[in-house]
Amino acid sequence: MGKPVESATYKAILNAIDVGIYKPGDRLVESELATRFGGSRTPIREALQRLETQSLLSRDGRSLIVASLDHDQMSELYTVRGALEGLAAELAAQHAAPEEIKVLRDMVERDRSLLGQPGELSQSNRRFHRQLHRASHNRYLVQQLDLVYRSMALLATTSLAVDGRGEVALDEHMAIVDAIASRDAAVASAALRQHLSVAFETRLKIDAAAEV
Repeated sequence: MGKPVESATYKAILNAIDVGIYKPGDRLVESELATRFGGSRTPIREALQRLETQSLLSRDGRSLIVASLDHDQMSELYTVRGALEGLAAELAAQHAAPEEIKVLRDMVERDRSLLGQPGELSQSNRRFHRQLHRASHNRYLVQQLDLVYRSMALLATTSLAVDGRGEVALDEHMAIVDAIASRDAAVASAALRQHLSVAFETRLKIDAAAEV
């Protein structure tokens, strides 16, 4: 009985980090987590140990806090993300069903209603990218990208909060979808990599401004 409870608790805490309920630097207290998610402290403790093993939590004395990424870690993450997502876009252009392409296109159009709401747009952005991953029809690639996106949750800010970035990002998303719909694997991959390059550059500018 313990395993399903542990899994559900782990997923609940992971999701809370992913959607920003717990942000980098936030302290996670077992008693508070037990109250929020229900159940005893044992599955909470086991879930926290698992998250620490995955480097999503770090130690601050005797306490566990949500980890954060330094400059080098962020750079490494975007390098891997660009390579894997570029491949996902390439494979999606080759294998995505027409219905999957339509769903991607509809997501971009619907996301235009979220401009000016960076938090909501950021969550929808992740859903778009994950839908694109699935359209690659490569389960092993999707698994690796799921791991990458867990680490993406450790970025304290979203590049979509920068003035004008949301609209440009959606235009970039549509260009990726258009390339997939045209079955042009090379263009789809290049468009996806360029999209992430601009996002990374934007994050670097955010960090540089914060240091002033």
